[in-house]
Amino acid sequence: MTQHDRLLIIDFGSQVTQLIARRLRELNVFCEIHPYQKVTDAFLAEFRPRAVIFSGGPDSVVREGSPRPPKTVYELGVPILGICYGQQVMMQDLGGQVDGGKISGGGGTAEFGRAFVTPAGEPLSILQGWFAEGKEQVWMSHGDHVSKIAPGFEVFGTSPNAPYAVTADVERHFYAVQFHPEVHHTPNGKMLYENFVRAAGFKGDWTMGAYREEAIAKIREQVGDKKVICGLSGGVDSSVAAVLIHEAIGDQLTCVFVDHGLLRQNEADEVVTMFRDHYNIPLIHADESRLFLSNLEGVSDPETKRKIIGKLFIDVFQKYANEIDGAEFLAQGTLYPDVIESVSFSGGPSVTIKSHHNVGGLPEKMGLKLVEPLRELFKDEVRALGRELGLPDSFIGRHPFPGPGLAIRCPGEITGEKLEILRKADAVYIDQIRKHGLYDEIWQAFVAILPVRTVGVMGDGRTYDYACALRAVTSVDGMTADYYPFTHEFLGETATRIINEVQGINRCTYDITSKPPGTIEWE
Repeated sequence: MTQHDRLLIIDFGSQVTQLIARRLRELNVFCEIHPYQKVTDAFLAEFRPRAVIFSGGPDSVVREGSPRPPKTVYELGVPILGICYGQQVMMQDLGGQVDGGKISGGGGTAEFGRAFVTPAGEPLSILQGWFAEGKEQVWMSHGDHVSKIAPGFEVFGTSPNAPYAVTADVERHFYAVQFHPEVHHTPNGKMLYENFVRAAGFKGDWTMGAYREEAIAKIREQVGDKKVICGLSGGVDSSVAAVLIHEAIGDQLTCVFVDHGLLRQNEADEVVTMFRDHYNIPLIHADESRLFLSNLEGVSDPETKRKIIGKLFIDVFQKYANEIDGAEFLAQGTLYPDVIESVSFSGGPSVTIKSHHNVGGLPEKMGLKLVEPLRELFKDEVRALGRELGLPDSFIGRHPFPGPGLAIRCPGEITGEKLEILRKADAVYIDQIRKHGLYDEIWQAFVAILPVRTVGVMGDGRTYDYACALRAVTSVDGMTADYYPFTHEFLGETATRIINEVQGINRCTYDITSKPPGTIEWE
């Protein structure tokens, strides 16, 4: 996306660096995150950023060999914003001083959590709109602290434990803050970023309309007259990628929809209808539900389930893809967070909590080149692109659905009978949520069928049927989540409908576990 003014975020290992990028993308500013090790003089010359942001990080600048940017970054003549560790890097590099806190073996005071900054000195451009009530809430998370600011810098904001909370060299357009403006605990942090990019001269031309046009041109240039195969799961990411690629190259694209029989009620039919009939995209419907179910028979361990489904998915996709003559490209719905992870600050992936599967696991022996038109987008941008492409809101706004499908909402052994009960119960639950106008307030909602039967009374008879758990959570990005506070009236009404309308369930519970300590899904 070299047509756009670009902002470079140099990552020093903060857990919230992605949030910086998301805040900037919301302002229609194109930015990229790159680990500090990759940012060399040659990289800077090629990237040509209009502005640079230094992220926070867990290290200490007083430690010999601690992460630093190349010195030439200060000579580019562009605005720089240092955040937390980034502020300390700027001070240490430019002639100031940082004292170590307890974490790095010094005697200074660490500061973690909410704090309040008050203004100092003359008004500062990046703080325009701040201090309307005399102070601003911010979020601190630092062990070391600046004890002497670099020459040319002045103080523009202080807090009780951070006398240099906001500093700037106005002449060089260097700004540095000790807190994290990207987190929601700094309520006016977005305003600070908005002021910074305005001062840097960004035009705010990063829109999904522009991205659509550029991505189509890029796909045509990459693919030429060759054929492309797209693994379609029915989820938002792969669907948006498929529609975008089809708009670029038409019938050179063939989608393979692997139907593992673990989808929600009527979902397979909806996917086939939308892509084959509405968009007229060549589609192979690989209905291999019997194969998946037979291989899952007797399996109750959740990790084993995931691995079986992931391997079979790849085998099935490869089988049908081999039937498409002359295909040279494989399309994937890879997103920007996946790209960031693959070149992460630490050089490796995060701890595996549970394994995931997608077409990205396909063996290299297929010999296909990758087409990844979404690799520069965050999830919310993919949804915006989907709307730009005309995908219906009812589809774009759907709650996330896991790759292994209902298999991980069926703890214990999976059977065809349990899956059918689960589909019907889930359909009633989602219908209730929609009828009450709550669907868009909830990040994800579903039913899990439990591996226990309970005694019940229906009419004059005894029942011995399954229990189910209702799950609904609120979240921003799925990393943390809290349960949705339904009213007792809603829960009672929903439980009554499920028990009355779904044969095989006689008891409903509501899961009020947050994440952490739980996960959103049950397995």
